[in-house]
Amino acid sequence: MKKILVIDDQPDNVFILQDRLEKEGFEVLTAYDGEAGIKKAIELSPDLILLDIMMPGISGLEVCLDLTNRMETKNIPIILVTALNDANNLQEGFKAGAFDYVKKPFNRVELIARINAALRFRDANNLLLEVEKMKTYAATIVTANHEIKQPLTLINLSITAVKRELNKESISKDAIQKRVEIISDAGKKIIEILDKLSNIKKPIIVDYLNNMKMIDLSKDGLSELDN
Repeated sequence: MKKILVIDDQPDNVFILQDRLEKEGFEVLTAYDGEAGIKKAIELSPDLILLDIMMPGISGLEVCLDLTNRMETKNIPIILVTALNDANNLQEGFKAGAFDYVKKPFNRVELIARINAALRFRDANNLLLEVEKMKTYAATIVTANHEIKQPLTLINLSITAVKRELNKESISKDAIQKRVEIISDAGKKIIEILDKLSNIKKPIIVDYLNNMKMIDLSKDGLSELDN
């Protein structure tokens, strides 16, 4: 069941919206001021928000801007609810990140149509985000395999050489020391690669082999790393 958060300081408006939306099969959450609305949006993660523009204290436009700038709520579509005919207010609402608007008094058919359109947009956007996550995950595996294979090979070869040296009657400390240094350098290289992969904010994905993708770990590819 989709959850819709109604933020409006007028109880009558909230009652009307809640009644109509529940009859359409939605779960309705309510808040009667901007501050409470922001808190509920963060805590309850609704699928959509119906937000009144004209409210005392924090206005609907301020609430809209706040929510669209928060990581937790920026992907929740917001439909502004307004009795205003002033195009400037609606324009400010869209600048603040609103998805759509509906005017009071509510037309049931228009209201539900706009809500369903916003929900379809959210579902499509969420699907795209999941696809991108899957692509990034696959590219990370390919990158790790490609970058770590060489130092791991050096470690395995060096361990074999050390074992071979230890089985000799006359052991060369220099030969063992050389192999230990190779193992140490390869281990540091692996740690460096893993650190790069774990710290990338926005991976730059490039073509690899056989239609596979990998993450660019070059200097340019690390431009989005955490400081």
